[in-house]
This record gives sequence, C-alpha cells and structure tokens, in this order.
Amino acid sequence: MATNTNKKLKHHRNQDSDDGNPEVWATIDKSFKQVQSVLDRNRMLIQQVNENHQSKIHDNMVKNVALIQELNGNISKVVSLYSDLSSNFSTAFQQHSNEHPKEG
Repeated sequence: MATNTNKKLKHHRNQDSDDGNPEVWATIDKSFKQVQSVLDRNRMLIQQVNENHQSKIHDNMVKNVALIQELNGNISKVVSLYSDLSSNFSTAFQQHSNEHPKEG
C-alpha cells in the first residue's frame, strides 16, 4: 500500500515544477519506506504466530509470546513513524505556504 502512495507522491512531484524542498520529499519517501518495512515484518510475524498457534506445540506457543511482544513494539514504531511523517509534512506544507502565499 505504501508503494502506491510513493508512486502518487512521485507523480505529484513530476507534475509540479515548484514542489518545495527536495530534502523534505526525500524524508517523506524514506519514512514511507520505513513504515512499509515494519509492516512487512509484522505480516511475517503474524504468519508465524498463526502457524505456531495452529501447531498446538507447547514450545511454539511459548515462542509466540516473544513474537507478539515484537509485534506490539512494531505497532508503536509505526505510530511513531506516522507521527513524524505527519509533522514533517505539516512543516513542509507550512514552509511552502509561507514562501508562496496565495495572491488575490
């Protein structure tokens, strides 16, 4: 899903020659890639938890505790990344608005 968002951002940047600071766009792109990486890891962890649960083997069920703890930490990481992304985007938008006020 983030890949589609990255394509849309790149498409938007290509349409508009006055698109602000390229460093800001690079930071936003990097943030989306970090989020996608964590989400991909979570997908793998969830699959492993499900397999362990279905096996009903005691050792696998014990392993699920650590896997679920990692999932929980990753969810917090995604929330933090999206919060940073929101702040970065808001700051960039505000800077762009200040540099290019609407006339008329």
